[in-house]
Amino acid sequence: METFESLVRAEFAPKNTYLNTATSGLLPARAVTALAAAARIRAEGRPLDPLFEDVEAARAAFARLAGVPTSRVAAGPSVSVHSGLVAAALPAGAEVLTAEGDFTSVVHPFHARGDLKVRSVPLERLAESVRPGTALVAVSAAQSADGRVADLPALRAAAQRHGTRTYVDFSQAGGWLPIDAAAYDYTVCTGFKWLLGPHGAAFLVVPAESADFGGLTPLLAGWVAGENPWDSCYGPIAELAHSARRFDLSPALFTYAGLRASLSLIEELGVPAVHAHDLALADRFRAGLATLGHEPVPAPGSAIVSVPGLGARQRELSAAGIEVSDRAGHLRASFHLYNTPADVDRLLDVLSG
Repeated sequence: METFESLVRAEFAPKNTYLNTATSGLLPARAVTALAAAARIRAEGRPLDPLFEDVEAARAAFARLAGVPTSRVAAGPSVSVHSGLVAAALPAGAEVLTAEGDFTSVVHPFHARGDLKVRSVPLERLAESVRPGTALVAVSAAQSADGRVADLPALRAAAQRHGTRTYVDFSQAGGWLPIDAAAYDYTVCTGFKWLLGPHGAAFLVVPAESADFGGLTPLLAGWVAGENPWDSCYGPIAELAHSARRFDLSPALFTYAGLRASLSLIEELGVPAVHAHDLALADRFRAGLATLGHEPVPAPGSAIVSVPGLGARQRELSAAGIEVSDRAGHLRASFHLYNTPADVDRLLDVLSG
C-alpha cells in the first residue's frame, strides 16, 4: 500500500530546497508526462478531443475538492478575469469591502470600475466591518504577502446578517486548506500554486442556475460557453450553457492536461493529510525562528510563514540552493507536500549563519 511519503517521492525530485509554493508550485511527474502527451497530440495531428476531455475532468476534480456540483464551476485563465466578472455584476455605487494589502488580482477589478465604493480595512476587522448596504466582501482565504488566514466563518455569518454577497479567493489555500465553496456566493482559485498545475488555469465557483448564477453576466463568452460549443462557433451564441460553463473562456488545452494530472495527486493524498503535513513544517519553522530571535507575522494555522526584515536575504538563500520569496521586505517561506523537516532545518541553518 502506498503511503503519503511514497506517493510524494514518486512524483517529485527537486534539485534544490524549494520553499516557494506561494509563488508557484512544483509540477508532479504525472503532470509532466501529461503535458508531453498533450504536445504529441498536437505534433502528430491527432484530434484534440482528449484535451477537451481533460478540461472537463479537471473541472470535475476541482468541484470535488471545493465540495460543489461540477455545474457550478467555470474554467478560465486567471483570478483577475473572474474578479472582473464579479465586479461587472455590481450596480453603480455599490460598496465593496476588501482587506488592506490583499492580492491585486482580487481587488483591482473593483477599483477599475470607477463607480464602486471600495472600502479597505485590516484583515482582522473584516467581519466586523460588514454593514448594512455592503454589497460584496472580497477577500483571499490566505493572504499572499504573509499567509494570514481570514476568519471565514465569522465573515460568512456577518455577510448573512446583512444580506452581503461573498467572494473568496482560495489561490493561496486550495490544496492545503479545505475549500467549502458552497458556503460563499463566489469562490475562485488559480491552479499553478498549491494545486501544482501549469500556469494558465483558474476556476470560478458561482451560484447555481436556479439562483441565476448570482447575477453574473457572461460578458466574455465565446464559443466554448455555448450549450453545444461546436454549434456555437459562428455569430451570436444561440443557447448559452445551462451551467457555469457559460462563463468559461477558451481553454489553454495543454494547461488543463497537466492540471488534471496534478489534481489527481491532490485527491489521492487527500487535503486533510496535506494540511497536517504542511502545517507541521510551518510550525517547525516558526519554532526554529524563535530560537534565532526572529518573530514571524502572526499567522496561526497557515502553511505560509513571513518574517519581517529578512527579505533582503532572499538572494543569498537562492545562491545557497534555497528558494523563498522577498515580499515587501519580508522573507516568505511556504511549505507544501514535497517539503520535509530537513528542508526546514536547512533554511534555519543558513539563516543562523
